[in-house]
Amino acid sequence: MQKILGQMRKAIEEFNMIDEGDKIAVALSGGKDSITLLLALKNLQRFYPKKFDLIAITVDPGFEFFDTSILYNLCNEIGIELFIAESHIKEIVFDIRKEKNPCSLCANLRRGILNTTAIDHGCNKIALGHNEDDVLETFLMNVLYTGNISTFAPKSYMDRSKMTLIRPLIYVTEKQTNSFIKRNNITIMPKACPMDGVSKREEIKQLLYNLSKQIPHVRANMYGAIKRSKIKGWYKD
Repeated sequence: MQKILGQMRKAIEEFNMIDEGDKIAVALSGGKDSITLLLALKNLQRFYPKKFDLIAITVDPGFEFFDTSILYNLCNEIGIELFIAESHIKEIVFDIRKEKNPCSLCANLRRGILNTTAIDHGCNKIALGHNEDDVLETFLMNVLYTGNISTFAPKSYMDRSKMTLIRPLIYVTEKQTNSFIKRNNITIMPKACPMDGVSKREEIKQLLYNLSKQIPHVRANMYGAIKRSKIKGWYKD
């Protein structure tokens, strides 16, 4: 946890993610990254000079076997209030529209529900569990599939909802979150989405893995390219 906390604090301070008096909603999907984020922010809260409040929000997509008791137990154990937002995402995306490439629509629906729930509970920021691998995979996907040099920003403000999104784990690798969860015997939510493991992102994940084996500094080089390319949210004068 100490190394994860150090990398998370570096990202928070580099991009000014947390301000005094913030109320932050952690988007808790139940996967390794969102659980790691919640536990890390809870730890940070104890000693960080800027005081902030935390809650957790879980969007229930309506998939079978989505067992929220796992998340309630986790949040009760660490003293975090959890709010479950029920939804019909599964029905809309898979049953009614029968989307062949459902990830984008699913993400948009989740984001809208998450924003609304966070606003309802007085939050001004939402913390998302995207890690270093997600940053680089999104960068590769945009370059290869759309010809666009971009990836998501570490911190972004949404004008319509007046909500700020922060991604404190951008310097933490997926390998680290995996290791943290396993080492501490933390129960995570089982995979529920039928697209898990068969999306374009999975192909890019494998590509990044292969590149990392062939080119030792490829991840650092890609991060350097992101910061030098003046991508929105990453570039600073």
